[in-house]
Amino acid sequence: MRRTGREMGTIRVLQMAISFFLIAAQYFTQMCSSWEIGQAFESLGRRSSHRGIYRSGPKEPGMEVGSDIFTANRLVVNVDEFGAAGDGYTDDTQAFITAWNEACSSGPSILLVPRGNDYLVKPLNFSGPCQYPLTVQISGTIIAPEDPSVWADLKSNHWLLFHGIDDLTIGGGGLIYGSGEKWWAASCKINKTNPCRSAPTAVTFDSNNYLVVRNLIVKNSQQIHITFKNCVVVEASNLEVTAPEHSPNTDGIHISASTYVVVTNSIIGTGDDCVSIVSDSFDIVIRNVNCGPGHGISIGSLGKGNSEAHVADVLVDRVFLHDTTNGLRIKTWQGGSGYCQGIRYQNVHMENVSYPIIIDQYYCDSPKTCENQTSAVEVSEVWYDSISGTSATEEAIRFACSDSVPCENILLKDIDLSLNSGDSAASFCESVTGFSIGSVTPPPCFEDYAPQFYQGEGIIEQLVNPSLKEEF
Repeated sequence: MRRTGREMGTIRVLQMAISFFLIAAQYFTQMCSSWEIGQAFESLGRRSSHRGIYRSGPKEPGMEVGSDIFTANRLVVNVDEFGAAGDGYTDDTQAFITAWNEACSSGPSILLVPRGNDYLVKPLNFSGPCQYPLTVQISGTIIAPEDPSVWADLKSNHWLLFHGIDDLTIGGGGLIYGSGEKWWAASCKINKTNPCRSAPTAVTFDSNNYLVVRNLIVKNSQQIHITFKNCVVVEASNLEVTAPEHSPNTDGIHISASTYVVVTNSIIGTGDDCVSIVSDSFDIVIRNVNCGPGHGISIGSLGKGNSEAHVADVLVDRVFLHDTTNGLRIKTWQGGSGYCQGIRYQNVHMENVSYPIIIDQYYCDSPKTCENQTSAVEVSEVWYDSISGTSATEEAIRFACSDSVPCENILLKDIDLSLNSGDSAASFCESVTGFSIGSVTPPPCFEDYAPQFYQGEGIIEQLVNPSLKEEF
């Protein structure tokens, strides 16, 4: 039987401090040395003649394959050489399949989608394992069919699926365009008379280890834009993921059942969560992300359908949120079980954000009223450090937690949130225990207490913040 959040305080903080900051660093430091994290979106700017969508910008001199891909001693497999028309209207699906099979079965290879062309493709399954590390260089534009009826006989909820491939790199500065407009119009969230049906995810990475996705634009997906599922060691950087604010369920980046994932230096604005993290995901870093519009950065939803969920060791750092319906959100359904703990939000600024800080254990995204249930996903050890900005709702801080499984060990440190008007915002608390450090505005609505995990030998205080012990 699992202990409560307070009882697990010392153990979980040790795991977060040591496992996350040391073990994760061991993976990421090795990988990041060759990833060039921090490069700007050099390829943005020139519009395509096809439907007014963005195409990649001018290539660097002498870099036919792409400036962010190392090409020496690699076979370049160009989809044009396998029959792709690249005119935006001819079905190029089979040419992509044939080219993929050639690249995957050969030595170290680059599958090239060349710049200057628009490739219309139906759902594609890029499956591994491949013989050697493989690069997919998307320098042109890949376009999904506009008509949802194309999917009727395909029985697929994926458009571009990469499955079971280790040591895969995808980049190139090109565009993946989901043509989601007709899917959105058919959604029951747009037209209440329509039946509720799922729509495809634009790009899915399933069961891939040591994965790099960088320097791409993903736009107007049918539903979720990018999903990482069952992946281990992922870097997603320098991405632009966009859809209109009214587009339903168009999450930017969705992380599920994955470990050691870094999302960095990216611009995300959609009709749903900029980033969503769901069950069985651990050691996740979201850093240097511009989020908005959308529903903010969310952990969850967790526990739907009385399911068990587990999320731990998540860092959200140096993020800017604007014009979103939520800010930093944890959302769980009644009736679930498991835990969400070891979450740290720091150095976050918000402008015109509804509910900038929110934990909602009564989440209910259903046309029917959700029944009251006593069990819940346990939420504990959530730290908010250096959070500032403006709220579009009176409540800038909202902790709506379960009576039977309350939220525990919640830290508020150096919080400065006010209303858009400049007036004072409010806090709301239900079944939550926590503590505050420094200046917290609006004032916390829980009763401060000295948390158990700061009563040790001082090791934790030094790992997290050398001044914490003195402040107590």
